[in-house]
Amino acid sequence: MDDMDGTSLGAEGRVPLLLHACCGPCSLEPVKYLRLEGFEPTICWTNPNIQPKAEHDRRLDVLEAWARDVAHVDVIVAADDRDAWERGVAPAGFDRERRCRACYAIRLAESCRVARERGFDYVSTTLAVSPYQLFDTCHEVLEAVAKANGLVAVWRDFRPHYPESVEDSRDLGMYRQNYCGCRFSSAEAAMERHVARDWRKAAKVARREGRELPPRPEYLPG
Repeated sequence: MDDMDGTSLGAEGRVPLLLHACCGPCSLEPVKYLRLEGFEPTICWTNPNIQPKAEHDRRLDVLEAWARDVAHVDVIVAADDRDAWERGVAPAGFDRERRCRACYAIRLAESCRVARERGFDYVSTTLAVSPYQLFDTCHEVLEAVAKANGLVAVWRDFRPHYPESVEDSRDLGMYRQNYCGCRFSSAEAAMERHVARDWRKAAKVARREGRELPPRPEYLPG
């Protein structure tokens, strides 16, 4: 079945879309809201950034179980070129803008390759859910790689649904990771948690003593 612009329609008349997914919990709301919008997502897994390998496999297992048993969405496990990630991304180290831009490019380029190969016209990513991602950078990369592959980037700001995704994933008993994926993000997240703990302790004392609160770390939710 085709719609009026010639796009082949999928389940229940929805438009097929390839959705790059970084993990199970971040996939919940994009799948839900893209379906409400008239798309039928197929998930593409390509995340060579996730370290160690046991963590990578655990996240994939969680995603596949949810997709199969709850969401009823297909999952394509694409290439995870770890050597390419080490060559193209790891040299950026703790330069987060440079590192994440290169990392997004590798993952989204592979997703777009799969989309083109499988006949999709539309592509999106669950990276638009987490408030901890570099939102504008990811948007730029997706638009560029989609255009280079003759695809339409479906970019949505899913960040307002992040609290919803946290609650829903906890209700489902899903494993939730505490860092993005790579060894650099793991170290950064550990440091941020340490700073957040110190801030909360200092804020508690300040409230008790009636003093002004110390400046809140910008990454700490309000």
